[in-house]
Amino acid sequence: MVGADGEQLGVMTIEAARRRADELDLDLVEVAPLARPPVCKLMDYSKFKYEQAIKAKEARRKQALVVLKEMKMRPKIDSHDYETKKGHVSRFLKQGHKVKVTIMFRGREMAHTELGRRLLERLATDIADFAQVDSPARQDGRNMIAVFSPRKNQQQQPPKPAAASQG
Repeated sequence: MVGADGEQLGVMTIEAARRRADELDLDLVEVAPLARPPVCKLMDYSKFKYEQAIKAKEARRKQALVVLKEMKMRPKIDSHDYETKKGHVSRFLKQGHKVKVTIMFRGREMAHTELGRRLLERLATDIADFAQVDSPARQDGRNMIAVFSPRKNQQQQPPKPAAASQG
């Protein structure tokens, strides 16, 4: 038996523990039913439940909501369209979202899935400064999927200096 302020009260019968709880106007709560003998504690159960609810609410408030954005491409994407989509992916990652990139194959393109794999590898190297690969390229029916997430240490990294142009 454990008292309301955490002190050990020793082993006692259930009746004695209930009498003690009634005297102190507290509840007798079994906290470790599998222990031998079972451990009970004197506490105000409604106050305990209220404090647990407050802690849970605080934990939910501090929890970051991870959003999964999706970007779809084709294996024969034009270079300008690729740059535009890459810009969208990098913007999502810099905002802290995960990004799922899907390469969609149609018809005879399924015979050349290596084009999609190369495209995803190219994207991974292009955004490697601020993103990491969560799940590498994998075939899923007529689609090839890869998931990227922002790097944890991207805020601490100083920006890379631009290469001096020689001319």
